[in-house]
Amino acid sequence: MGFAGYALQFLALLLVFVLGVLLAAALVLFVIDRSQTEDAIRRNYPVIGRFRYLFSTLGEFFRQYFFAMDREELPFNRAQRDWIKHAGEGKGNTIAFGSTRDLNVVGTPIFANAAFPPVDDQFASSEPMVIGAQARVPFVATSIFNISGMSYGAISKPAVLALSKGAKEAGIWMNTGEGGLAPQHIEGGADIVFQIGTAKYGVRTKDGALSDEKLREVASHETVRMFEIKLAQGAKPGKGGILPAAKINAEIAKIRGIEEGTDSISPNRHAEVNDWNQLLDMINHIREVTGKPVGIKTVMGGTGEIGDFFDCIKKRGKDTAPDFITIDGGEGGTGAAPMPLMDLVGMPVREALPQLSAMRDKAGLKDRIRIIASGKLVNPGDIAWAMAAGADFVTSARGFMFALGCIQSLKCNKNTCPTGITTHDPRFQKGLVVEDKYKKVAKYARSIIKELETIAHSVGVAEPRLMRRRHVRIVRPDGRSQALNELYPVE
Repeated sequence: MGFAGYALQFLALLLVFVLGVLLAAALVLFVIDRSQTEDAIRRNYPVIGRFRYLFSTLGEFFRQYFFAMDREELPFNRAQRDWIKHAGEGKGNTIAFGSTRDLNVVGTPIFANAAFPPVDDQFASSEPMVIGAQARVPFVATSIFNISGMSYGAISKPAVLALSKGAKEAGIWMNTGEGGLAPQHIEGGADIVFQIGTAKYGVRTKDGALSDEKLREVASHETVRMFEIKLAQGAKPGKGGILPAAKINAEIAKIRGIEEGTDSISPNRHAEVNDWNQLLDMINHIREVTGKPVGIKTVMGGTGEIGDFFDCIKKRGKDTAPDFITIDGGEGGTGAAPMPLMDLVGMPVREALPQLSAMRDKAGLKDRIRIIASGKLVNPGDIAWAMAAGADFVTSARGFMFALGCIQSLKCNKNTCPTGITTHDPRFQKGLVVEDKYKKVAKYARSIIKELETIAHSVGVAEPRLMRRRHVRIVRPDGRSQALNELYPVE
């Protein structure tokens, strides 16, 4: 027998062996599937039923990369993500031939270009704005567009550091999220907004009460510019934050003031705040202790309660008002939240923001309370709409996650994020190179501001905060557009 004969014989034996292994594995799986009681599909269709779960998992991948059109995906479509990617890389975002956006979709904003816009040498850049002029240490915010709350713990150490360094580079602020002040926040050198969640992470006593001593300690950092009391966020109004035990290492436990290795679930609200008066008491107490501007973050469920808040402020005096209100929309995102809250609760920011700003102005508090808009605002058109609707600032979390390299794999709550952003697994974290990613964060922020100013110039104003509701039109169900000031009049 020649060499070819031996080779064929070997291949035949190898094939028999492989088939035998596969048959044995199939028999084992058959017995397992037939005897288990948890899954009816696998019990009725042993082995074959397992393919259903494989195809379901692969379906998510194929829809994202092959089947969905550029503007079809949720929560963010490919066109939005690609714009952020190009902006973060410093590449131009010019396109050819025509827009792929369907301008007949209800709710689409269309900006009303001016017949005679300012000439180029009249074009001014965005101006700084003071927040908390009455605080002992007011904050002069230099950027309209900033980083929204993302806690260390929910996101990884290299992600926090890249965001902080990028924010410093771009001259924007970074919100800590409710997870406390991490060393990486300070190391990056960015202006910091310290968020106080319902669990008071980082500024709590052992029993979870607010600690004045720890407030002063946090405020002693020069780069900590403001404090934000979180009442609610768009992804889970009425529900506290959720950090799985798998994400809580010794460092995170120390920063937050909690136990390592157990799920960390925040209360659904601040237990000591039962009405608007008590909220104002808390705001003024923190402002007095820290000397820095203090505001709130909330989600509107309707106009009545916020109206009561403004009435309470008028009775007690403007000096007692929060220095800012961050309004999040029901479309906001998070690493982990119950689906009913994520899908169904909270007014969308595109409905809430115009009403909030109108109520603030009617209450005579326009110069006292700054409005910060948040909730799925990631592209220049989103920011421009928010400016026209009455926001003074816009913050984004997921936009900056995309700048860091997020691929929307929807694994934020599983500690298996493939890009290293929302995981504490060193194997995945090594893919997030801080020295590369912080530059993309800065470039993304700068690109947003540049193109926001371009839109403002096109509608006929010198800088974005001069945009008004008349400058943007909203597509209605009948296909016609209507000016935002007609949909939400400013009384």
